[in-house]
Amino acid sequence: MQENSGEHGPIVDQLPGGTGRSRIDPDDPAAPYFELLSRLRSPLTLRELMIQTVRSGYIGQGTPIDPKMLPPSAEELYPEIGVKPLLVPSPLGRIRCQVFGPPGEAPRRRMMLYLHGGGFTVGSSEDTAYITSRIAAENDIIVVSVNYRLAPEWPFPAGLDDALCVLNWMRENGASLGGDSDQIFVAGDSAGANMAAALPHKARDEGARLPDGVVLLCPITDFHVEQYPSFERLAPLGIIYDTAFVGYIRGAYVVHHRLWSHPHVSPALGDLRDYPPTVIIAGEVDPIVDDNRAFASKLAAAGRPVQLLVQPKMPHGFYFFPRLLPAGEAAFEAIRRFFGSAR
Repeated sequence: MQENSGEHGPIVDQLPGGTGRSRIDPDDPAAPYFELLSRLRSPLTLRELMIQTVRSGYIGQGTPIDPKMLPPSAEELYPEIGVKPLLVPSPLGRIRCQVFGPPGEAPRRRMMLYLHGGGFTVGSSEDTAYITSRIAAENDIIVVSVNYRLAPEWPFPAGLDDALCVLNWMRENGASLGGDSDQIFVAGDSAGANMAAALPHKARDEGARLPDGVVLLCPITDFHVEQYPSFERLAPLGIIYDTAFVGYIRGAYVVHHRLWSHPHVSPALGDLRDYPPTVIIAGEVDPIVDDNRAFASKLAAAGRPVQLLVQPKMPHGFYFFPRLLPAGEAAFEAIRRFFGSAR
């Protein structure tokens, strides 16, 4: 597969600057104060100081680990899955994607747009290669994994804009990937699952065709997450998701309190009457498990097909590493059942 020849411009997730970056105006009366602070601490803003810590400690970016401790890679487990680059044109440049394709020729395979997790602020398609490779292999589906723009440099709706752009491109050009443009699902994990859950609302509101199904791995669907008993009980000492991190990512990604209730941010608060069939996978000891349960209940109340798996005793992201937790198998089995029922 060739990258989009004839399309030029920067890669959007590598663009410098961003609307979420603070700048010192030399004409600001307080400029001397800001300039002194910039020499006393680096980065200058607390927003950038915090994201530097998050990114330096994220998966694969911290202290080197003994390779013997790591689970097998996606390449080792699924050597038959082809992984090819794809650059999708957008108004700001090109959106870098990876295409995970099953082997062999098949007419018009179903397709999936996948959005990686990472609190809206970190992560890449490479980090979720195990998930996307396994979904492609077990469901004979072509997966397009998107590297969308990240907060805080690019707050809402930048990443969601990128996702819709790729979805629309897949509708128009899916055949070039060997895919069926009439059967496109969206999926994601964690923050990516929030965006996947919001994408049907955004598509509808912008006059695009809705996805044909939604796969959500531990999503946050309502940014008023403190209202849920599971969050109050589990988040203060949470390991994967905790109170402090949720507060940070909400400020980094959404920025304005008035947007917390926007359906493109909190998809559970949107009109669900035409929402696509959905499967939701949650962990019983994930602080956002009650959010997941509530979203499933709202979909059912709206008359929409929904399947919910709450895996006992499991935390946020329990499906992430191959062969590490036996319970992770249940997540992929739920996805297989969902695609089996979607035929």
